[in-house]
Amino acid sequence: MAVNAATTTRFDQQGVRESLTDKIYDLSPMDTPLMTAIGRGKAATNTFEEWQTDELEDAEENAALDGDDAAYVTGSPTVRLGNYTQIFTKSVSVSGTAQAVNTAGRRNELLYQVDKRTREMKRDMERAISWNRASQAGSRATARKLAGFEAWIETNASRGTGGLDGGWTTSTKIVAAATDATTTNRRTFTEARFKEAIRSCWDATGESPPLAIVGSHNKQVASGFDGIATQYQQQSGNPGSSRGIAILGAADWYVSDFGKHRIVPSHRSRPRSALLVQPKHWEMRYLRPFKVVPLAKTGDADKKQLLAEATLVCFNEKSSGVVADLLEA
Repeated sequence: MAVNAATTTRFDQQGVRESLTDKIYDLSPMDTPLMTAIGRGKAATNTFEEWQTDELEDAEENAALDGDDAAYVTGSPTVRLGNYTQIFTKSVSVSGTAQAVNTAGRRNELLYQVDKRTREMKRDMERAISWNRASQAGSRATARKLAGFEAWIETNASRGTGGLDGGWTTSTKIVAAATDATTTNRRTFTEARFKEAIRSCWDATGESPPLAIVGSHNKQVASGFDGIATQYQQQSGNPGSSRGIAILGAADWYVSDFGKHRIVPSHRSRPRSALLVQPKHWEMRYLRPFKVVPLAKTGDADKKQLLAEATLVCFNEKSSGVVADLLEA
């Protein structure tokens, strides 16, 4: 039907007030499983944080002659390790006008931007400590960089053909990044590979890592491991009712011969790697804890800088492992 020409419609109106919801919807993932698990250690006191490792000799046949002289074993020295601190920053500048206008979803534009940058920096830090990143001493022209989890792992590393370990080098005091296998040598995340990495950790230390961090694809792959025998579980409600039965398509825990392992998906770790973490042998150390620093006012704007300086401490890489070079989809 035709609209009467004398009818005022929305298309004819002027001065209609906006209908803007006083809320901002941000669904950006904020998970930081590695940083959360390992926690925060004592404060760092230098830009190169150091520690030592040692190990016992292998068990051997130990039988002495009756009346024999003492036999001395040459002891091996401790190994001195270290990681560089990395400076993480985000800066905010908000004009005086932007502060003065009436905004929806936030009362103060500067505080809103500081909060947003804070959450972004936390994600940056999780990415830095999770990835296969070499350490870097830095200079006037290059930034210091901490070595990430994957770069440390040498003893319990399962890699595709062509993949090579990185790890600590005493002569240079640098942690080298691991060499990734080529795309054609990427592998499926299998239960056998997962179990082998767990066993390798236990053989090396007598402990098994209780946490496995994976990408979204390999979290679903792990949920399909043969260890899951039952796909159905009774939920609250009457037995047999349509609302009382749930189909189990996910596994958050895996029980191996050497312990119980929680499998956690992460947005920040590399999807091509499954990280097997023993949290008590890792920690974050801060040379400068997180702070918001006011910057000099040079015009009609308020400026702040968010800053933290920290490193990842790996007390002993033998405690943990990695199943690398995995397919991502």
